[in-house]
Amino acid sequence: MKVNERQKTILLGSILDYFGGSLSNVTIAIWGLAFKPDTDDIREAPALYMIEHLLEAGAKIVAFDPEAMENVKKQKGYHITYAQDQYSALEGADALLISTEWSAFRNPDFDRMTQLMKNKVIFDGRNLYDLDKMKELGYFYKSIGRDTVAEVSAES
Repeated sequence: MKVNERQKTILLGSILDYFGGSLSNVTIAIWGLAFKPDTDDIREAPALYMIEHLLEAGAKIVAFDPEAMENVKKQKGYHITYAQDQYSALEGADALLISTEWSAFRNPDFDRMTQLMKNKVIFDGRNLYDLDKMKELGYFYKSIGRDTVAEVSAES
């Protein structure tokens, strides 16, 4: 049970490390609020645990989920911004956190993402993208359970 609980926030340390320990003035876009794709079920959803910790660390959160946003608004009342679509969530974001593996997130328009985001930084809790492709595109890309990180310096 402890391992399962830790998995829900496993990327938190990587996010804090990347931004030097402070998330003040950092905007994190989150794709996916539901526990799993194709549902609006938010019970035990990792995104909710991450949101709680990110807010405590001072981050601003802009989230998008195709189905679960209303449930999060009603039941959790987080002080976050809800985007109209996955791309509007990225406008001015310092990083993207992927929490649910919706099919819409699997093949995004990376050129559009680059134009919208402040930084080319993705923390992927669902391992949606190929490490080599992310490196080729110039993204800092951290996923779970992989030995390597597609990494470009933070100054990029």
